Amino acid sequence: MATFDEQHRQRDHQVRLDWGPVGAEAIGPADIAVVVDVLSFTTTLTVAVEQGIEVFPFRWLDDRAEAYARENDAVLAVQRQDAGPGQPSLSPASLRHAENVQRLVLPSPNGSTISTLLAESGATVVGASLRNRAAVAEWLAPRRAAGATIGFVASGERWPDGTLRPAVEDLWGAGAVLDALDPDDLSPEAAAARDAFRAADLPAALHACASGRELSAKGYGDDVDVAAQLDTASVVPLLDTGSFRAVTDPC
Repeated sequence: MATFDEQHRQRDHQVRLDWGPVGAEAIGPADIAVVVDVLSFTTTLTVAVEQGIEVFPFRWLDDRAEAYARENDAVLAVQRQDAGPGQPSLSPASLRHAENVQRLVLPSPNGSTISTLLAESGATVVGASLRNRAAVAEWLAPRRAAGATIGFVASGERWPDGTLRPAVEDLWGAGAVLDALDPDDLSPEAAAARDAFRAADLPAALHACASGRELSAKGYGDDVDVAAQLDTASVVPLLDTGSFRAVTDPC
């Protein structure tokens, strides 16, 4: 476990934000952790849960993934470039056409890995994207009013050397929820995310940002289209006993 200066923990604020797995640890423990990985884990997660699919997050490039899927009677999602017709992957667009999938193991290098780490820390973990930001805010509101601390984790991406690349789409995604929630006690980091969302020219900016352009260049522009669909989903994916399912009690 890393050691952090108290100044990095944002404990003076009920609602906090930081980046990646290390940032998640720095601002924890929070009662509720909101994981944001717009391109693409939490967008794909939202699409899956909308379809009634139970989603098991799993660490990226872990050799135990296939065995874990078998143990949970689940289908293992493959990488985008390896997916055949009807085969689930991290692509939210293709997942809409996945066939006969009820339980899905969904690894990703960022959002899925962070969700797993946060669950191990004891936090209540929910997945947020632009698509379900209003639903997540509605779910958070009574819990915030009751005094729960809330940590937003902008997942970010990875540079080729494995270090964190802050990804602006995750700043916008976290800010989108914060805009709808409109809490009083934001850390400066969380307030900056809210303000960044309010200033962003979406959906055009999502296509124009580095991650959006990268996906489009690889032939996955449809994934960016799906991720840009603001407030089109009413589900809140809640991680409980190892898997994400749609929240059934919004209050």
